[in-house]
Amino acid sequence: MSTAPKFIQLIEALHDARVELVIVGGVAAVAHGAPVSTFDLDIVHRRTPENIERLVTCLRDLDAVYRGRGKQRLGPERHHLDGAGHNLLQTKWGPLDVLGSIIGDRDYDTLLPHSELRDIGRARVHVLGLVALIEIKEALGRDKDKAMLAILRHTLAEKK
Repeated sequence: MSTAPKFIQLIEALHDARVELVIVGGVAAVAHGAPVSTFDLDIVHRRTPENIERLVTCLRDLDAVYRGRGKQRLGPERHHLDGAGHNLLQTKWGPLDVLGSIIGDRDYDTLLPHSELRDIGRARVHVLGLVALIEIKEALGRDKDKAMLAILRHTLAEKK
């Protein structure tokens, strides 16, 4: 396996499994044309029993295990994915952060109206809109988010 993440393959696998999700974070920024680098794919998934079942099956197919567990290879189960928490996983295609919500209570249903359908590889997926992505990066306030804000704002200005 290559050490470089293969986000297109990862997105296509989630799409093929019919997982309902919104792409957020660095990959969302790249999808909007922002010249940034990212090391993981961040998604917020719909937390319905049916969608969680599809997601768990897909994650098993992707050989997903929790990152930072040393030699312990713990894979996600349904009960890990039905809450608002963050599941930081490593898959055969690279790092995947499966988020129940972001900034507290912003879950799939809250983010969906602020997303846009985009074609990534052969998948058509929801990607968080640039304005909403900027608002979230501002709210997070971490150094890495602050560093990205100028680039995102410039990208937004260019699009207008």
